[in-house]
Order: sequence, then structure tokens, then C-alpha cells
Amino acid sequence: MDIRPIMSGQRRDPLARLLRMATRVAAIPYGVATTLRNRKYDRDASSIQHADVPVISVGNITTGGTGKSPMVAWIARVLRNEGLRVAIVSRGYGADASGVNDEALELEERLPDVPHVQNPDRVEGARVVVEELETEVILLDDGFQHRRLHRDLDIVLIDASCPFGYGYQLPRGMLRESLKGLKRADVVVLTRSDAASDADRRQIRETVQRYAPTATWVESVHAPSALLTHAADPLPIETLRGQQVLVFSAIGNPDAFAKTVTDCGATLIDSKTFPDHHRFDREDIETLTAWVDQHPAAEAILCTHKDLVKLRTSRIGRLPLRAVGIEIALTVGESELRQRLLQTTHQTTS
Repeated sequence: MDIRPIMSGQRRDPLARLLRMATRVAAIPYGVATTLRNRKYDRDASSIQHADVPVISVGNITTGGTGKSPMVAWIARVLRNEGLRVAIVSRGYGADASGVNDEALELEERLPDVPHVQNPDRVEGARVVVEELETEVILLDDGFQHRRLHRDLDIVLIDASCPFGYGYQLPRGMLRESLKGLKRADVVVLTRSDAASDADRRQIRETVQRYAPTATWVESVHAPSALLTHAADPLPIETLRGQQVLVFSAIGNPDAFAKTVTDCGATLIDSKTFPDHHRFDREDIETLTAWVDQHPAAEAILCTHKDLVKLRTSRIGRLPLRAVGIEIALTVGESELRQRLLQTTHQTTS
């Protein structure tokens, strides 16, 4: 069940109202727990462990997709171009039997020269990349709420299409902690900024600045770069224009992905969503194949890069399977962000 229409209030039927009431009550102990946890780290610096190299965290304040993988890839390339040895450390949520999850597989394809260590104990993961891989800079993926590992730069992503999680903490809304947590942010990046009007972007920025008045402000868009295939060369993104397509995804913000497809000029015949980080099995493939058969006019079936690396197939039924490759493009504050990155790495390593 898609819970976003319930959280947002778009659904107003009796069941949706009942669920909003119940989850609002359930959000109270969650909010208390996150507040107490943050207060513990704010008051007891001795509980925070330091790595021997700079740590740059990329995270968010809401659940759902905000574009962390493209942002991590962009930052890694900036640092690699400076000649720095970079490694990514993440928790590895939803990892399979091999010990890696979909985000790690996607980043491996994006950044083949950047090692990625997944460990629920990210302090231990940081130790491994420093001592065993001679890493000079750590990128902490999805690290904003992970307070135990000290970071030298905290970058927080906010999705313009749903910036503040409908105003409530989990499970009533999508906030992982109170907006007061933004005070820890050194940089705030508004992703998918083209999904909001100028007035809405100003309002989002004003809200952020109430909590993080000194944070560097950056805006970005998700730019479709190519049509990715399994075990074949990418195709030009222009290939999509005029095509009738089916879209499925297992990500935190499926609506944003569907909009990206239509913005590329494709005609969306139908869409299907799976839970975030879903592991596709044989039954899922059979379901998708039957779905394809129901739409004889469809010319292609599309998914995200994160889905393609799990499926590892070039076709679903009679249709070619393609992933829309996304790169992040900074539209506001790029030079300021580059300066913060270089100041952080050079000051700490000098």
C-alpha cells in the first residue's frame, strides 16, 4: 500500500483518517526517543568516535529517496579529481546474502575506483577503510542520524517535491527526526529543485535557515543522462522521446521517477511500485512479465539504476529493460560546495 497519500492527507476516506490518528499517536514515542538520543550526543562528546581522516556525511532528514547516490557519486568524483583516496562507508540496509545492497551495487557501477564498505557498525567500517585501504577521505552514506562517528562536514539533502516529510515524524510523516536536527547541517542541498516553484523554493530555504542559519545553501536537479542496459552499452536518453513505456520501481519516491520518464518525452502507459529496497525474485519477474503482456502497445519497460543492478537482465518478457541513468547537476551554490569540500579535506589532512 502506498502510504504517501495517507500521510499527506490526500486520502480522506475513513480508513485513511483512522490511520493518520493512530500513527500520530505512535509518532510521539518515536519523537521522544530521537530527541533523547540526539541530546545524549550533544551533551556527551566522549561517546563520539573520531576517524583518523576527514569524514563527510551525506544524509537526509526524511525517509524516501532524496537523491543520495547521485550526490555521493558527484562528491566522490570531485575528491578523486583532487588526487584523494576516497572510500564510502554505509550501514548496508537491506543487504542480500552477499553482504551488499542495491545502493552499493549502483555506486559500484558509478564509481568503480571507489571502494565501498558496508557495516552496521560504521565506526568499525571507518577503521577498516583507513587501516586496510589507506583511505584519505571517508564518505559516510546516509549518515546524518548516525551520531557515533564524528564527521567533519554534514551535508543534508532535502527533496523539493516533499521537503519536510508532511510535517510529522515517523510513522505519521516521513521525518526521521525533528527539523531542529537541521542545526547540525553544514550544507543543505535542495534536490529536484525544478519540482518546486520559485516561491516554494524560497519558502523551503527560509524554513531551513530558521534551523540552520549558517549552513551553505545549494540547489540541484536530477538530470537524466542515458538509458542504461544490463551488459550492454548505454543508449542516448533521447531514445525515450515518443516511446510508449511501462515503468516500475522499488525506491523511496516512485512518483518523482515516473515524472522524470515523462519529462524525457516518453508516454507512460502504466506504472507499478514495489517497496523501497525490494529484492526481486522469480515470482516478481513472472508478475512483471504478465503485466507486460497486458500492454501490447508498450515499446519498452523502464526502471531505476538501483533496480537494474538487482535484476541483472536485459528483458522483461517481450520488452527490453532499460534504466534511466541520473546524474546530479548543481544549479545554485556549486562553487561554495566545492570550496567547503576542499577546505574540509585539506584542513583536516594537513
